[in-house]
Amino acid sequence: MVAPFEVSFVQRALWAGVLVSLVCALAGTWVVLRGMAFLGDAMSHGMLPGVALASLLGGNPLLGAAASAGLMAAGVSALGRVRGISRDTTIGLLFVGMLSTGVIIVSHSRSFAVDLTGFLFGDVLAVRVTDLVLLAVALAVAGLVSVLGHRSFVALVFDERKAHTLGLRPRLANALLLGLLTLAIVVSFHVVGTLLVFGLLIAPPAAAVLWARRIPSVMAGAAVLGSLATTVGLLVSWHWGTAAGATIAATSVALFFGSVLAAHLHRRVRARPRPAVPDVEREVERAQ
Repeated sequence: MVAPFEVSFVQRALWAGVLVSLVCALAGTWVVLRGMAFLGDAMSHGMLPGVALASLLGGNPLLGAAASAGLMAAGVSALGRVRGISRDTTIGLLFVGMLSTGVIIVSHSRSFAVDLTGFLFGDVLAVRVTDLVLLAVALAVAGLVSVLGHRSFVALVFDERKAHTLGLRPRLANALLLGLLTLAIVVSFHVVGTLLVFGLLIAPPAAAVLWARRIPSVMAGAAVLGSLATTVGLLVSWHWGTAAGATIAATSVALFFGSVLAAHLHRRVRARPRPAVPDVEREVERAQ
């Protein structure tokens, strides 16, 4: 069963998946708690213009993705202050605008199918050592931002007005949170692709939040579940011949539904009334 991990490129894929899981656990916890899944989806697709333009000009797709996602985050932050327009409306319009722009750019590329496939589904088995170094740096940055902004993030998630009253600068905290989400999406799309990144960004924190009561515990549980999904996904992909990135994401989603079922059964068992103790046994207990 573990023979695939003796192969060097599978080992790199495993390390990459674990590092991505850790980064996504830090960012995805706040995404789940604040209900930002649609924003994350829009930002992941908003990277397409940058990736397509970088590929067309022969540049680094990762830098193009970062620039495009940063522009998307800035647009969401700026348009969110416009009165009379809901946040979902601005996100949806930016989503469609960026995605259509990316498709227009990609349509001028001769390698249209290859570039689009790699963008959507990633290639976890093609991870290089330099990619692992980049993921490790991204994890360090995400950890630093999470530690320094923890108090502000908590106040922003649960009561934005109170955060302003306490002087925690919710606008700055929101910008940092968008930056953390952007970082997680940009470093993850090369591994599992934009369509599948939410398998690691959303599913593990959503599964962990059903059991944990503290935010650090949710992050730790999400990191464990994401790493488990990576390991199991790579094994299934190797033995069944399926796409590695898609299998990792599908495993992550399966773990979420398993967690939902287990939590439901746990609540039913706890809510079940206990059988009445016979009078004789009660008397014995009192005597003791």
